[in-house]
Amino acid sequence: MSLEAWIPLLVLCSSLLPGLMIFGLDESRVRLRTTLNLGGALTKLALVGVMFWGVSQGIEYEVRISFLPGLDLALRAGPLALLFLVLSSLLWLVTTIYAIGYLEGSPHRSRFFGFFSLCVTATVGVAMAADLLTFLLFYELLTLATYPLVVHRGTEVARRAGQVYLAYTIGGGALMLFGIVWLYTLTGTLEFTPLGFVSELDPTTHPALILIFIFLITGLGVKAALVPLHVWLPMAMVAPAPVSALLHAVAVVKAGAFGIVRVVYEVFGVEFSAGLGVTLPLAVLASITILYGSLRALFQDDLKRRLAFSTVSQVSYIVLGVAIASPIATVGGLVHLIHQGLMKITLFFCAGNLAETLGVHKVSEMNGAGQRMPWTMVAFTVGAFGMIGAPPVAGFITKWYLGLGALDAGQHWVLLVLATSSLLNAAYFLPILHAAWFREPPAQWPAERSLGRGETSRALLWPPIITAVAALLAGLLASLPFSPLEWARFIAEREFRPL
Repeated sequence: MSLEAWIPLLVLCSSLLPGLMIFGLDESRVRLRTTLNLGGALTKLALVGVMFWGVSQGIEYEVRISFLPGLDLALRAGPLALLFLVLSSLLWLVTTIYAIGYLEGSPHRSRFFGFFSLCVTATVGVAMAADLLTFLLFYELLTLATYPLVVHRGTEVARRAGQVYLAYTIGGGALMLFGIVWLYTLTGTLEFTPLGFVSELDPTTHPALILIFIFLITGLGVKAALVPLHVWLPMAMVAPAPVSALLHAVAVVKAGAFGIVRVVYEVFGVEFSAGLGVTLPLAVLASITILYGSLRALFQDDLKRRLAFSTVSQVSYIVLGVAIASPIATVGGLVHLIHQGLMKITLFFCAGNLAETLGVHKVSEMNGAGQRMPWTMVAFTVGAFGMIGAPPVAGFITKWYLGLGALDAGQHWVLLVLATSSLLNAAYFLPILHAAWFREPPAQWPAERSLGRGETSRALLWPPIITAVAALLAGLLASLPFSPLEWARFIAEREFRPL
């Protein structure tokens, strides 16, 4: 087996093997558990860095393992996979550092970090899947690995949230399986291919292909939190803050959105999808989700639920960029995989800091939080302005390219969606910032704890600062080589249509 085949397997094993070892550790083995967590995260990041450079030089990384007659389990690290891989591996490292600090002294840490590692293993498997069958296997593994994290606290509310999560995601997986099997009977292949692999089928199959598209998008739309399939996501906010960050910025919702990108572009092909008439309804559904999520966020007092409905809205920018069927909008949608991840993980880290340090869980409790925790709120402010779309934070780049793409495709109504969404984003984020920075703090916080000589412990403070700086730099340095924007353009040029 060549080195190019080994590296994708090593990327999987860099989190799988430490995770399996962590399951067997006693709770008191803090140092060894931390070493395994950080060692695995750093190893994965290094391997992904090697592949990132190799792919930019035209090297192909692929491995195939015989599974069923005519079907392999196949991993391939192409440009699109690397976009998701870089996000997953980088944010896994940061989230691991944060989780170590957040869960210090908590029970069941070995169980938590074991499933945490399996979750990231499934995520990178989703990213590198070379066909729909491999994608589905890792997609379902992701469901099973994240369920114990959602119910980690063991409360009745957590168990109920876990049940709803399983019901939605397993149902979505069943729809995907049905669509995949049906598609295979028509095409004899499930291999992801630039420009898709179904366009050469006889026109008599087009009604069946439309139904298959609906099954696949519905199955993926559960994890991508498309309305009305989003119900599980706000309920899952009972999980610890590192899990919320993982669900919203790294793994679950991103796996759904990433899957939609692959189905539209590498199964059906965007031009063929538009010819079938399925991209416009998908764009309308994404727009409804964007506006609905923003409206619901506006009326949430619980901070994490407000951020959860914000995710419902923000992830659909990725879907909208795909569905506009313009190469410029494609760039905007793809780059939002990275941008939304950086901004949203910052916001959830900050929410976790406020909860752990001050006992603040609600927007109405945030008066003066910026005076007590200035660095946390600086990071939160950067993330919030990015979500609004204010320059120079990364979110502005996303909305700019989506707007240009909409004009390029002649879909001017999308501009109204983007403008309305930005106003709603401002309406539910700016009051938080005003309260935190300009109102007097209370005489006593709900449950203040001393977690270090600074405003909180370093393990909790540095991750949101790092991700906030990254979100800012992704906007400021967007034109530099290997920036998220330039890599998204690279994908659009190599895998889809020339810009």
